[in-house]
Amino acid sequence: MATADALHGDAHVDLYLKTGGEQGYEWNGTHILILFTTGNKSGQERRHALIFRPWGDDAYLVVASKGGTDAPPAWFRNLEANPNAEVQIKADRFPVHARVATDEEKPAMWTSMTEVWPDYDTYQTKTSRVIPVVVLERAAPS
Repeated sequence: MATADALHGDAHVDLYLKTGGEQGYEWNGTHILILFTTGNKSGQERRHALIFRPWGDDAYLVVASKGGTDAPPAWFRNLEANPNAEVQIKADRFPVHARVATDEEKPAMWTSMTEVWPDYDTYQTKTSRVIPVVVLERAAPS
């Protein structure tokens, strides 16, 4: 079986969920959450393993980089259509409301994210698209 550091995509998500994050939470020196969105076209639940950092008391940061491609990741488009989502960190799954960091917030948030994944700076040089930092704010359970 592959180590968690070698996992990507659905295999990473599946192992993370199966083990409650015991495997897959730590990945290549970072921490991973699972983001659950609603597909903006299909209406089906979509799952994404993303590098994150906590921000303040009840928020988490993720970066919509898609490796510096000109198109944003599908999960970002899903959040644009419906910002209400869920996150799982280790075995804890909870509702969140997503928003893009403001111009005032973004520099500090970007720095926080590049501290754990410096490649975000490289990704930004590959595209004319401004790569957003997404703030996932813990929401009250529905």
